[in-house]
Amino acid sequence: MIRPPPFGDGQRIGLFGGSFNPAHRGHYMVALFALKNLKLDWVWWLVSPQNPLKDPSETGEYATRLAFTGKIARHPRFVVSDLEQQVGSRTTAETLRRLKPVLARAHFVWIMGADSFANLHHWHDWLEIPETLPLAILARPGYSLRALNGPAATRLDDFQVPAAVAPSLLTRTPPAWAFIPMPLRPESSTAIRRRRDVIVMTRKSP
Repeated sequence: MIRPPPFGDGQRIGLFGGSFNPAHRGHYMVALFALKNLKLDWVWWLVSPQNPLKDPSETGEYATRLAFTGKIARHPRFVVSDLEQQVGSRTTAETLRRLKPVLARAHFVWIMGADSFANLHHWHDWLEIPETLPLAILARPGYSLRALNGPAATRLDDFQVPAAVAPSLLTRTPPAWAFIPMPLRPESSTAIRRRRDVIVMTRKSP
């Protein structure tokens, strides 16, 4: 049985998925910007058990990532959830299929960074995602132009709505998406992992 975070029927909820390996302040600011600009009641951080596009060794131990994400996502309107582990899914499309009974009860939007949108065409069953939920694409350093000119944007060009009316995404029939500019943050999970590995290697050196 699926145990979603508590919410009220008809509320406005953003789903913010990712490996969060590790979660960082940049993730927090994306979620916060989406919360305010999309006029959301909640942002659910969905910590993925395993990114199917990455080797398991790159993803990190799930319980550790889930617990650390909880420390980063400290906000009264943020909820860190293990929903993807509950439903046993390994892809976003599969997650959304299994959450259909939950999605039918409120207004949901999928929140993603421009870096993810630029590579969306590589995701498993990627076309199912915009057909299921509206997408809110938040700017990320170095990826905005790539995202807006990539395969996903080209395929979904007829369904883009202006950032000025992005709050309407939650009541639009998908597919619908908006690119939302925001102050750019320098943090990167990849860079954090690399720095962490360098520190570990340095400490191990004689």
